[in-house]
Amino acid sequence: MLLCIDCGNTNTMFSVWDGSKFLATWRIATDHRRTADEYFVWLSSLISLNNLKVQIGAAIISSTVPRVVFNLRVLCNRYYDCRPVVVGKPECALPVAPRVDQGTTVGPDRLVNTASAYDRHGGDIIVVDFGTATTFDVVDVDGAYIGGVIAPGVNLSLEALHMAAAALPHVDVTYPAQVIGTNTVACIQSGVYWGYIGLVEGVVRQIRIERDRPMKVIATGGLAALFNQGFDLFDHVEDDLTMHGLVLIHNHNKEQDDT
Repeated sequence: MLLCIDCGNTNTMFSVWDGSKFLATWRIATDHRRTADEYFVWLSSLISLNNLKVQIGAAIISSTVPRVVFNLRVLCNRYYDCRPVVVGKPECALPVAPRVDQGTTVGPDRLVNTASAYDRHGGDIIVVDFGTATTFDVVDVDGAYIGGVIAPGVNLSLEALHMAAAALPHVDVTYPAQVIGTNTVACIQSGVYWGYIGLVEGVVRQIRIERDRPMKVIATGGLAALFNQGFDLFDHVEDDLTMHGLVLIHNHNKEQDDT
């Protein structure tokens, strides 16, 4: 079985792939101080609680937080007796290499989402990922990542607003009942929600103009469904896009090793 690990700035997700489906997916707060032993105890407890018979034989890691990779490697080496594939490292082969400025480092999460979206939907795609940052990844007709856009994430914007303006409370993002807020919380929620609707519409429109062709829009990330309520923003919303991409890249590397 394959252990897929997607480490973001806020949360880290672990999924177990049995060759045909994901048996389970678990989430934990990202913390570079967490040791391999702690990861193993936590994972083992969840596997036991779910009454799963899991035999991990391989692993793949995508991490936007370099400091956690060491302990995740140790977890795989020590407890699962395997050397993980780490997306973004020179030894990790990609189905199609990115085409960006020389010397540019592309985030592993963006490479994984690119491979996954292309596999499911073909080329000429924009992947919108609502994570700690809101990213737009542009996928060419052959599946290559060719660039994109990075904007502050929704929750990051809310946190910054709260920290910079002492009189404004911290609120959760939600679909507002109306655009014009009649109290402070409603005003903030409306500004953030409709502001990000405008952000997505504007960025997607400009990318399509620049590319001069139709482009499908695929959304992923925890808040993707929230921004898909009653609007024609996305062609598809996919919760498992990143995990699917990790399986694809692992299989691609396994095929490369076998040849």
